[in-house]
Amino acid sequence: MNETPYARALELLTSHAANAAAPPTSVSAASGAAGVCAFDGDGTLWAGDVGEDFLHHVLEENAFTDVAARLFRDEIARTGLTASTYARDDLARLFRAYTEGAYPEESICGLIALAVAGRSVDDVARVSADVVRARDVRGRLHAETVGILEESQARGLEVVIVSASPRAVVVAAAAVVGLSANAVIAVTPREDRGVVGATLDEPIPYGEGKATRLRERLSGRPLVVCAGDNAFDMAMLKLAAVPLAIRPKDRLRKIAHELPSLTILGRLEG
Repeated sequence: MNETPYARALELLTSHAANAAAPPTSVSAASGAAGVCAFDGDGTLWAGDVGEDFLHHVLEENAFTDVAARLFRDEIARTGLTASTYARDDLARLFRAYTEGAYPEESICGLIALAVAGRSVDDVARVSADVVRARDVRGRLHAETVGILEESQARGLEVVIVSASPRAVVVAAAAVVGLSANAVIAVTPREDRGVVGATLDEPIPYGEGKATRLRERLSGRPLVVCAGDNAFDMAMLKLAAVPLAIRPKDRLRKIAHELPSLTILGRLEG
C-alpha cells in the first residue's frame, strides 16, 4: 500500500463529497445526507479495543447474571473446553482460547457483548461510560481519523461507526467524538423490557457482516470514505470511493492487494 498524505485525503474527500451531493436523490433527501462516510472504531478512530476494555471491566466487576453464566457454560461445552465453577472463569477461559487461536474472533466479539445479558440496559450504559472514561478513550483518539470524520460532517455527509465491539461501549466512545447513538453500527444484544437479552441482532458487524450492515444504512447512497485498520474491515472498505487504511495491522497489509485503491492515511500527531 502507498501512503496518502492527509492533505491529499482531504482533497479526495472534497471531490467525492461534491459528486455525492449532486444531483440529490429521493433517498438522500429523505435521510438528510446524500453520501456516507464509515469508520471502524478500534484501531481506527482510537488506539486499542474498547470491546476488550469492556470485557476486562466486567471480569473485574464480576457481576454476571445466571443468564450470562448459562451462555458461557454452553460455549464452553460447544468448544470442548473444561467448565469452571464460576462464570467469570468460564468467560476468561474463552477469551484466553481466542488469544491462543482456539476460539473464533467473530464468536468472542458476540460473547463479549452478551457478557452483560440479564442486566438492565441503563446499568450497561453506566458501565460503558465508566469504561470509556477510565480507559481514557479521548486520549487514545487518532488525530488523522478524527480530522477526516470532522471534515466529512462539515461537507454534509452522514458519519457512522461500524464496529465489532459491543454497541453500548461503542455508543459511549462515539460520544467522545460528538456522535450520537444513531451513528453507531455495532454488536447489539436484543433487549426485552429494558433488560439485555441472550441473543444478538444478526449478522453482527464483523467481516462480511460489516459490509451487510453498512449496505443497509447506505440505502443506495454512495459510501464516500471508509476507514479501517484490520483484515475484517476489508469487506466494507471495498464499498468506498476512497478506502483508507489507518495505521494498518499486518493482517490488512497481507490482503491489501485485493483492493488496489486502498492507501494508508498519513498520520497526524496530537
